[in-house]
Amino acid sequence: MYPNRDKDKGGTLVDVIDRILDKGLVINADIVVSIAGVELLGIKVRAALASFETAAKYGLEFPSGTQYENKVWQQATIDKEECPQCKKMVAKEELMNESCPWCGWISAHAQKTLNKKAVIPL
Repeated sequence: MYPNRDKDKGGTLVDVIDRILDKGLVINADIVVSIAGVELLGIKVRAALASFETAAKYGLEFPSGTQYENKVWQQATIDKEECPQCKKMVAKEELMNESCPWCGWISAHAQKTLNKKAVIPL
C-alpha cells in the first residue's frame, strides 16, 4: 500500500480551492511610487480568501451588515475537530463527549462515561 501516493499526483482545481478555503489565503502588498526618494503615491492592499468558518477561527473582520445571528454563522463559529476514523469535521464537544455522528466513533472519554452509566448499583 502507498498511503501518500495521491499526494504525488497534481491536485485538481476542486482540491486546490477546498484547501485554500480550509486554510485561508492572505495577500498583503504595499506599492510605493517615489522619485528621488520622495514618496508620491502609496497603495496598501490586503485581501483574504477563506471560508466563513476559517475566517471566524482566525478572527478576520467581516463586512458591515453581516448577520451573526443566523444558524449558518453560528454553525461556522463552533470549534470543530477531525474525527480520527472518518476524517470529517465534527463539533469538538460532540466528538469528545458523545460520538461521531458520521461513523459512530467513540472517544475514550465518552467510553468511560458510558461505562460509568452502565454500572448499576446493587
